[in-house]
Amino acid sequence: MSLPSPSLPQADSAAAPDLAAQPRVSGLARVRIHLWDLPTRVFHWSLVGAVLTAVITGQIGGDWMPVHGKAGVAIVGLVVFRLIWGFIGSTHSRFLNFVPTPQKVLAYLRGRWDGIGHNPIGALSVFALLGLLAAQAGTGLFTNDDIAFSGPLAVLVSDALQSQLTGLHHLIANGLLILLGLHVLAIAFYTWFKKDNLVKPMITGHKDIEAEDAHSHAPIRHGGWLAFLTALVAALAAVVLVSGVLLPQDPPAPATQQQAQPGW
Repeated sequence: MSLPSPSLPQADSAAAPDLAAQPRVSGLARVRIHLWDLPTRVFHWSLVGAVLTAVITGQIGGDWMPVHGKAGVAIVGLVVFRLIWGFIGSTHSRFLNFVPTPQKVLAYLRGRWDGIGHNPIGALSVFALLGLLAAQAGTGLFTNDDIAFSGPLAVLVSDALQSQLTGLHHLIANGLLILLGLHVLAIAFYTWFKKDNLVKPMITGHKDIEAEDAHSHAPIRHGGWLAFLTALVAALAAVVLVSGVLLPQDPPAPATQQQAQPGW
């Protein structure tokens, strides 16, 4: 998904490879393409920040739990944005462009996969992370630690269900941490052993690929302003809904009349 900085790209505009600079690696001509658009990059690093905040504050607990809850609400909004952008965003952000079919996974494992963007194994990681994050943040909305914190929507379910969802929330957290660790290890493996830096394109939006690969694929098209605003409004609406601000507030407890203290 690639939006030329600082503004968003025009809808359905093709991102042509940069033929002006063609560095050569091992004798092969390479071109620079616009791979990841600005919304995708902002989403990615915002999600990294929100997840790190949720993990750290969740481990510390105590007075940091309200921050943990706000990070969870932010994750809900980010996941909603990505799900919508995955259907109406730019070429390489669309799920249909990198859905990991068995044929693609097998071709990749045999070294025959030819594509730009998420490879089939990376695509599996993307879908798994989005699914676990949705489940983790979703259950967190209804948690209750029986001490000082409860999720923003906990009042909508019974105490028994709150307890069950709290246990599930902690269980999913373990699986999420394992998957995040594997994700980081995969990035390191590609960087050091396969000489394919996956982080840099997610920062700059650009990637250098072999010229023949660039010309063998369809031009990259962007989502445009309407698609971006649609995903953004849906994400903001989701944040408002799960934050609990629309729930009826309990009336303040009536002031109790102080009993007269006996004079001595």
